[in-house]
Amino acid sequence: MSNKQNKDASEKQILITGFGGQGIILAGRIIGTSAALGDKKESTFVQSYGPESRGGACCAQVIISNKIIHYPYIKHPDILVCMSQGGYDKFISQKKEEGILLIDQDLVHPKKRESNFFAIPATRIAEELGRKMMANIIMIGFLKAITDAISMDSAKNAIASLVPKGTENQNIKAFQKGCDYGFAILKGSKKKALGKTGVAT
Repeated sequence: MSNKQNKDASEKQILITGFGGQGIILAGRIIGTSAALGDKKESTFVQSYGPESRGGACCAQVIISNKIIHYPYIKHPDILVCMSQGGYDKFISQKKEEGILLIDQDLVHPKKRESNFFAIPATRIAEELGRKMMANIIMIGFLKAITDAISMDSAKNAIASLVPKGTENQNIKAFQKGCDYGFAILKGSKKKALGKTGVAT
């Protein structure tokens, strides 16, 4: 039992889902590269598309571990990132009960209240930055802040190496926006919890 607990603690299974054209596969590659090259961890990356590359359903599966990964496919993700309603509907039942759900709040509307549930208007923030296609990068920043699955520097380096040349600074700025939004949510949640318990910092 203790070995299983140690394995669970050292491993994060991340499933990112959305539709073609949102950069879901690139997001998975960035997270996997960040973990493997920057954080020096074991990492696997598996991608899948629906019947159409643009507009069809797609998902990226990333496993990050301190140990050798023997099987790259995810049945029950620890972290489920949904950037489309179709992706949420398809995969929400597979998320571990204690797993974390991250969504683009303008595109996904959960059917029930989830525990460990966090939302960000990623597409809207990307539009405000002048580049709607960076919503995936904003979501990576949000994931980093909420889950700490990857480190800040490794994520920035992976983004700089994988996004189209000439857009590195824009994308790193988008990543930082996602991080800041996530950190603000965590700070607000902590304050609310302290308020409820009456504990002072």
